[in-house]
Amino acid sequence: MRRLRPRTAGILCACLVLLGAGVFAGARWAQGWKGSVTLLANWSGEERDQFEENVIEPFERKYRIDVVYQGSSALSQVLAADMVAGNPPDVAVLPGPGELLAYAVDGRLQPLDGLFDAGHYDRIWAPEVTVPGREGRNTYWLPVKTGLKSMVWYSGERPTVESAGDPERWCLGMESGATSGWPGTDWVEDILLQQAGPQVYEKWANGGLDWTHPAVRKAWMTWGELVGAGEGRAVRALTTGYGEDCAGRRLEHQGSFRAGHWRAAGGDYVHSSEIVPDTGPDAGAWEVSGDLAILLNPTEEARQLIRYLAGTGAALPDHSANEAAAPDSAQDATQKEIGDILRGRQKETRCWDASDTMPRAMRDAFQQAVLRFLVEPASLEAQLKELQKLSVEQSLPVCSRD
Repeated sequence: MRRLRPRTAGILCACLVLLGAGVFAGARWAQGWKGSVTLLANWSGEERDQFEENVIEPFERKYRIDVVYQGSSALSQVLAADMVAGNPPDVAVLPGPGELLAYAVDGRLQPLDGLFDAGHYDRIWAPEVTVPGREGRNTYWLPVKTGLKSMVWYSGERPTVESAGDPERWCLGMESGATSGWPGTDWVEDILLQQAGPQVYEKWANGGLDWTHPAVRKAWMTWGELVGAGEGRAVRALTTGYGEDCAGRRLEHQGSFRAGHWRAAGGDYVHSSEIVPDTGPDAGAWEVSGDLAILLNPTEEARQLIRYLAGTGAALPDHSANEAAAPDSAQDATQKEIGDILRGRQKETRCWDASDTMPRAMRDAFQQAVLRFLVEPASLEAQLKELQKLSVEQSLPVCSRD
């Protein structure tokens, strides 16, 4: 039998792939499919499977709109490259409003006004923003997934300031691919929030308080003392994954996404203010995070996806910030408590993860600085001066006012 040449075989494979795609698309159109929408997000593995099963597939069945999902752990880089190439996705989901504000100012984002009721969300989740060249104030992002921070997980005896002061007790992992270092920024931010209070925290997050301010410096130094910066175990944290198991009677400063791990270990959590030294009179605010959907191409299919994501019927992963959404009956007591805090039902102050409200260059430099600090804490003063050079003042609602 005559063999195909490699080039001929490659062309044949490509044709078969295109033919298969055409048959698939044709079958969908024959079944009454109305169009498609491209979606870029960073969910992968089990998280992506849950999102596709609980959100994408029900949306596709209901509206007959095909969702073409692209997942990437280097989300910011992929989106920036797509923008430069002039081929952005219709909808993208990014963590935090800092990067999105820059896109809105550049005229890249389409307003979401009229697609959902922003009154169902706290001002920190879906604020109205003023950008040059557009009249009035508009909403440019929608929270589709939120998480609670300011949590210290433990098993065994409830930790205190005194018992949590031993660096050997802490599980510490900084590795997270292109975003390595973010668990360290969470630490510094949360300590500043508990020691200096929400007003100082919000001013710093918006670039109105210098990185060299004594309160900011103290937060860094407190973290260094808690985890033993400069010691061997702290240095090893640079190559330890942020989601690695934390066993025994150790402690972990991590968000609500770790609830399942600690539930299996028979653990619980305390508010970080219970273990942070020198907390101030306004201690007790919660640091929060969120994945925010933006509209880049205002097709009717993309607009319909935004409407669906905002609806109370969408079974979004983890916790929705929609105050009109009914609590998930399948959640345990801890998950329900977390959801109530995120939606503001417990009337406690919540503040955005500060690095997620900062411009992308500032956020990336912050992440790199915490990695260096763990290795060389004596470099702190020089690093704070370098970070200050990148600081830019902006005006975002960082903390709620419940």
